[in-house]
Amino acid sequence: MRTRTVRTGAALAVAGLALLAPAVPASAAPTPSPGATPVTRAGTSFLTATGVTAGQPVRVDASIGDHLYWSFPASAGERHEISATVTFPKARGGASTWTVEVFDGLRRRQSCTAGAQTPTVDAAAGSVSLGCTLRQVRSWAEPWSADPLPGTYYVRLSVTELPEADLGLPVDVDLLVGTDGEGSRDDGELRAPLVPNTKAGTLVAGEPTAAPDEEETGFFDWLPDLGSRWIWSSVGGVLAAVAGVAGFALTRRPRRP
Repeated sequence: MRTRTVRTGAALAVAGLALLAPAVPASAAPTPSPGATPVTRAGTSFLTATGVTAGQPVRVDASIGDHLYWSFPASAGERHEISATVTFPKARGGASTWTVEVFDGLRRRQSCTAGAQTPTVDAAAGSVSLGCTLRQVRSWAEPWSADPLPGTYYVRLSVTELPEADLGLPVDVDLLVGTDGEGSRDDGELRAPLVPNTKAGTLVAGEPTAAPDEEETGFFDWLPDLGSRWIWSSVGGVLAAVAGVAGFALTRRPRRP
């Protein structure tokens, strides 16, 4: 009787804790924003990635074997979810494995906390769904931590395993980036977002030189600088010649009368 009472009390305690615990909302699939302009193209590398925003639908026509790239901005406190669907209009010869990857502005691969990141489908499947839920973007982090930071993020969609005969077959790709969050609770702040420099830099201006009419010319101005390779090569050649003549004079035997 006492054992039954103890078990009953433990069950009631567990039930009470379950009621007091805050409910965790289920992760819902992202939905397009009303009035968002659809994107109908994708890049083929990090440098040519097509920019999208959260809630902007993407629909492109591609071929099996293509690497498709998109980029989107992320701010501190946001949590992003990427969902993609690849539809196969034509029959395929075998099973295939697809993957969706996310990289930050430093090209570091970010881990997914949920979603079918690398699903495998058989030849009879008409489509495959992929997903990746990222960690919440922090306002600052240690350089070695690889935590997600504000800046530009890249999405890469590709196929990793497939029959060689299926390369080049047409596919339809639908992708959407969703975001939610209430702001960052970190105390620090990133000095600058992790945005890669994809534009060519400008030349650094050198020391100002005098105008032709202001330059002072002298008799020794035509001589090369002491640090030039030409002057040191000449000096080395003269020294080598002198050493050769001196060595020959010391080793030459005198003629007998």
